[in-house]
Amino acid sequence: MIFKCKNCGGNVVYSPEKHKMFCPYCDSEDSEERSDAVSSGIQICPNCGGEVPVGEHTSATQCPYCDNYLIFNERVEGEYAPAHIIPFQIGKESCKSMIREKFKKCRFAPIDFLSEVRLNSMEGDYVPFWFYDFDTNCDFQAEGTKVRCWTSGNTEYTETSYYHVVRNMDVAFKKIPVDASVKMPDDIMDLMEPYEYQGLVEFKPEYMSGFYGEKYNMPATLVMDRAKMKMMEDTKEMLKASYSGYSRLKVERQQINVNNVSENYGLLPVWKYIYHYKDKEYPFYVNGQTGKIVGTAPLSKAKVWAYTGTLWGCLTLILALVCEIAGYL
Repeated sequence: MIFKCKNCGGNVVYSPEKHKMFCPYCDSEDSEERSDAVSSGIQICPNCGGEVPVGEHTSATQCPYCDNYLIFNERVEGEYAPAHIIPFQIGKESCKSMIREKFKKCRFAPIDFLSEVRLNSMEGDYVPFWFYDFDTNCDFQAEGTKVRCWTSGNTEYTETSYYHVVRNMDVAFKKIPVDASVKMPDDIMDLMEPYEYQGLVEFKPEYMSGFYGEKYNMPATLVMDRAKMKMMEDTKEMLKASYSGYSRLKVERQQINVNNVSENYGLLPVWKYIYHYKDKEYPFYVNGQTGKIVGTAPLSKAKVWAYTGTLWGCLTLILALVCEIAGYL
């Protein structure tokens, strides 16, 4: 499908700044009309007829010939229909400014690292996520010890008290996120968190116009263990907070039982900037809702050597001047 402007026929896209559909050709808002492809092949652009490179899991992309943004019906509907989505809240220009601000003090980065040409290559992706709800019960028992010391006169006293620590609590977890994309690094996606999940809205394909996207390519059962690990870590932290204050704790029993689990599928926004330098990729990811940036700036050895040479030259000149002045004394 394509969203075309009913006023000028241009490609209408979702504007993160305006929070609505926007035509960049005639500046009209909410003027979109959905146009579905009549061709049976998703690799043929329904607007210009050009052959579009489409990955195995691509759900939205841009035609390289007419620049229209295409959304593939069969990959956002039926079994691949997301239940909800967090629309992009940060536009491309704002994202470029944020990256420049964060890395502006990296004096040894390559000259073109923050150039307009390089940063223009970044793309906004909707990454598929599974969201898990867990109803859990935590059963905890331990022997706690508290030690009190004091001095009276010339005598030092130590009092040791023993406690039977029992905790039994029900905890309900809502929307624990795990990415369902093979190509997106799991550790990076975990670092992109947290998203503000009150921003989740019901999915509409209009939100994808102007961006790239994937359908989920890992089933919910395959990545559930990652969600369980997050749930277990959070539960243990809550338990720990409930029994703090003991000098020593000997755990006798700790069980976390999952009574019920459910999942649903959604899309989260990520800006992706891949910088190529010396035959190596330097990926940068920006949370498209909060602006959190994950990535490490590349290092230009040429700039390091140039800086070192300049510093050494200045020191040599200073020493020469000192020696010359000393000669007149």
